[in-house]
Amino acid sequence: MFIFDNGLTRFKPLQLFHCRSFTVYKMEDQEMQLKVKRVTDKFTENMYVLANEPSVALYRLQEHVRRSLPELVQHKTDMQSWEEQSQGAIYTVEYACSAVKSMTNSSLYFKSIDGLLRQAISMKEQISTSQGRSRRRTIDPRVLKEGGEKHSSGT
Repeated sequence: MFIFDNGLTRFKPLQLFHCRSFTVYKMEDQEMQLKVKRVTDKFTENMYVLANEPSVALYRLQEHVRRSLPELVQHKTDMQSWEEQSQGAIYTVEYACSAVKSMTNSSLYFKSIDGLLRQAISMKEQISTSQGRSRRRTIDPRVLKEGGEKHSSGT
């Protein structure tokens, strides 16, 4: 009994297993056997690629992650360290800026202090000048000669 009979090819069923779903056909034509072998090989290869490609991709992804993860972790810790250092520097700069602003606001006070210092120096000079005049009056050379006190001039 032939299943296909078109004059060129003839397939005979050949039962290898005692199961209804598996029937293998014996081919009588050599050319057809070669074509069928190529088709089945390509089909098998495609099934193999389809079956294994996701696992190969996942394996390569896993290898990539395994190789690059330690470096990424190191970069992350470096970045966290740099962030802490930059936050400290930013705080220092902000503090210095506020100090400079308060110093510029205090220029009014410095001007007042400068004026008071000038006034104090002027007053001291006036006091020194007035004390110098009073000493000259008390130590008048005519008074010393008349009073009988000794001079230090030697005459």
